[in-house]
Amino acid sequence: MLLRLNHTSPHPKDIDFIINILRNDGVIIYPTDTVYSMGCDITRPKAIERLCRLKNIKPEKANFSFVCSDLSHLANYARPISNSVFRIMKKALPGPYTFILEANNNVPKLLKQNKKTVGIRVPDNAICQQIVTALGNPIITTSLHNLDDEIADYFVDPEVIHNQYEKQVDLVIDGGFGNLYASTVIDCSTDDEPIVLREGLGSLDVLN
Repeated sequence: MLLRLNHTSPHPKDIDFIINILRNDGVIIYPTDTVYSMGCDITRPKAIERLCRLKNIKPEKANFSFVCSDLSHLANYARPISNSVFRIMKKALPGPYTFILEANNNVPKLLKQNKKTVGIRVPDNAICQQIVTALGNPIITTSLHNLDDEIADYFVDPEVIHNQYEKQVDLVIDGGFGNLYASTVIDCSTDDEPIVLREGLGSLDVLN
């Protein structure tokens, strides 16, 4: 199913419809402030397993991000961070960044196993933020493309995305054309200086 939403002010009934899908083990494709992403409710193990199958990856090997509405979820899934890291995140978010932090014991066991870190995202996208706010917890998410894929219309045009994935996911949300660039990934999981793992859409000026 393809659901078209106003990208600045999605209708509350549409958000409720999306939340119902997520709470019933659904997997959705939705817009962020970078590329389109595929995700599910972090509290639904069956949905996480579905997401892993769709990406053809074992849960313990998955490097999924946790998409949050703001930084209030940090303490739920990450160990305490330094004041300097918090200042960087406060400056950068919401925005096109993924911050790698040390995970705590609240990370779903299905994903954690041997993993010691978690990726946190707070996209600057009204649709994404309203979904996560209404859901009340993060969305486990992964970019629609793989790192070695060239990002083209296949990944940015929601109608093309729907044609490709309509039989694999429960819903594709049309929030307009996606971006051609992924998020900037910054590793803040150690006591050392933050390390840029991938330079994407987000400016590195936030580190200054």
